[in-house]
Amino acid sequence: MDYLDYVQMTKGHRFAYKLKSFFTGIPKAIMKFFLAIGHFIKKLFGGLGKFFKAYGSRFAKGDGATKLSYIIMGVGNMAHKQFAKGLLFLLTEIGYILFMIFFGSFYLSHIYSTSYVMLSPDNKYQGAYAFGTGSVGKTVIQYKEDGMFGRSLDTTMPHDDSNKILLFFVLTLIITITFIAIYIANTKSAYASQLTIKEGKKPESFGSEMKSFLDERFHITMLALPVLLLIVFNILPIIFTVFMAFTNYDKNHSPDTVLYQWVGFKNFADIFYSNPKMSATFGKILLWTLVWAFFATFTNFIFGIILALLINKKDIKFKGFWRTMFVVTAAVPQFVTLNIMRLMLDDHGAFNEMITSIGLPSIRFLTDPNIARVTVIIVNMWVGIPYTMLISSGLLMNIPEDLYESARIDGANAMQQFTKITFPYIFFVMTPYLITTFVSNINNFNVIYFLTGSGDAAEGYYKATKTDLLVTWLYKLTNDKSEYNIAAVIGILIFIICSVGSLIVFNMSKASKNEEEFS
Repeated sequence: MDYLDYVQMTKGHRFAYKLKSFFTGIPKAIMKFFLAIGHFIKKLFGGLGKFFKAYGSRFAKGDGATKLSYIIMGVGNMAHKQFAKGLLFLLTEIGYILFMIFFGSFYLSHIYSTSYVMLSPDNKYQGAYAFGTGSVGKTVIQYKEDGMFGRSLDTTMPHDDSNKILLFFVLTLIITITFIAIYIANTKSAYASQLTIKEGKKPESFGSEMKSFLDERFHITMLALPVLLLIVFNILPIIFTVFMAFTNYDKNHSPDTVLYQWVGFKNFADIFYSNPKMSATFGKILLWTLVWAFFATFTNFIFGIILALLINKKDIKFKGFWRTMFVVTAAVPQFVTLNIMRLMLDDHGAFNEMITSIGLPSIRFLTDPNIARVTVIIVNMWVGIPYTMLISSGLLMNIPEDLYESARIDGANAMQQFTKITFPYIFFVMTPYLITTFVSNINNFNVIYFLTGSGDAAEGYYKATKTDLLVTWLYKLTNDKSEYNIAAVIGILIFIICSVGSLIVFNMSKASKNEEEFS
């Protein structure tokens, strides 16, 4: 469709055309996303091919010292008169070898073995399964006689800890990957210094190289600590959680008593089809999570814009006062507000007391599932609208007045100015904010849990209530039910849903396609 055909459409036809274009664009965006993944994998393997080719080429063209640095790190640099740098490489290799001998190798070798006793909930001996053994330095498994029931594990003796084995296994992997990166840098540095000497030049001194980290390579210096913290507090827990999703870590396989074992994709199968009750619960909660995230995001967005427009009108007095009044709701800690709202909306709370005092029946704001779902959306508006109002107020001040003046000259009324200028501009600028808000609402633990999170599981639901989101269900499975393996699977699925959805929607938006101008 060309521009002239679009302009001649009625408003209803334009809306229908845009709606149709959006939904027909989703399959294309998904296909584009998976094509991008394929392109990334292709580039990855291409990059690996080039890497190994360059790695072999450096060895083939290197002199004796460079070749020796492939075995003993730092030799090439020291032979080429870069003693300090070479010594650092050598100390790194020695440190890694000692780490593997006295620490890492133990956890690598014990990540999978077949020597532990699994106990039933009544503490009776059942049999032997697999997932790592051994306390640090010594494996001790003590049995005690238990009459006609055979033997059981005496948990008073030193015993293995699956969490420790898995955590230090992941840590060892990360340290090994880091060491490999330093090892590759060592071979590159040795070969580069060889070429520098071959050209008749003097290799860069260690002091000069260190000074460069305060000049042209200062970005590396500034990013070093944040990257380290990212690895320790984000990457390591994520990898640990991913591994946990492939184990049977639950209340019957607690590291305090027994070791848990690898179970492959069994937990994923339970979530999707093997366990009917669990899979049905996952489907229902996923649907409600997406519905909640949509309404929680766009009600705050729309009403926040409307509130900002009302406060920013020229004939409104005391603008600062009104902004302050609404910002106060954002200044109060969220859990305080939510707890007060829970008390007020309780079956015997203030609202129901007022309703019943005038002869009307009480309303189950938080205990009736359908009413509770509407209630949490409304309460979330009270909590979230001030944030959108503040952002929208700043954007409204930046819209050029010339646009409104031109629109008024052309005869546009207030509604037309809003739909053609104000809203498109705000939506264009706030698209990334909307995406992040949608993702945060998928993981909005506070509003759901503090208002309706507690309580017994609903009929037909697997250890969840009808108002639970995926994140609150995950919390209950870990904190209340100790089903860490299923919770880990749900965490992975939440990550996939949020990341894939965010990338697809953002790449479909104008904010991605036309970053530098508003149209």
